[in-house]
Amino acid sequence: MAWNSKVGGRVWKFGVNVDTDQILPGYAMAAPIDKLKDYALAGSEIPDFAQQVKPGDIVIAGDNFGCGSSREQAPVALKEAGTGLVIAKSFARIFRRNSINIGLPVLIADVVDKIGHGQQIEVDLKTAEITIIETGEKLQGQLLSANVLETLEAGGLIAKVRKQLHLS
Repeated sequence: MAWNSKVGGRVWKFGVNVDTDQILPGYAMAAPIDKLKDYALAGSEIPDFAQQVKPGDIVIAGDNFGCGSSREQAPVALKEAGTGLVIAKSFARIFRRNSINIGLPVLIADVVDKIGHGQQIEVDLKTAEITIIETGEKLQGQLLSANVLETLEAGGLIAKVRKQLHLS
């Protein structure tokens, strides 16, 4: 399947300091990988996120998204639940890297006060341009590096390395 640099969906809005325990609560850590999606954001201000999210929906938050522990399962839960992209004013470094490594796009952009919960947006990951569908307003995120785009296009770090080594 060809990679599409455009992601579009409904916005799920969160605040600041959304930590990995909110993204994937500790009690869910023993769940098999295919069940992690059922617990995505269960510890957050929207505890039924996993039951309502649709494929391609976009999480938007303020500063420090993914702070707390370095549990790799947190971005996996979001991706498996169908989240197409996470946009935040800033990310915890390890969460951001874990997300990219599994092929979950993350974009730095200060837009939490400019986009409403439930609005439809489209994001071009190559240009970091965010379009609010209802108004046509365009907002700018921080450009992703060529290395990050290449990793996301491959579907994650393991897939990228396999491709580079001609193993896939």
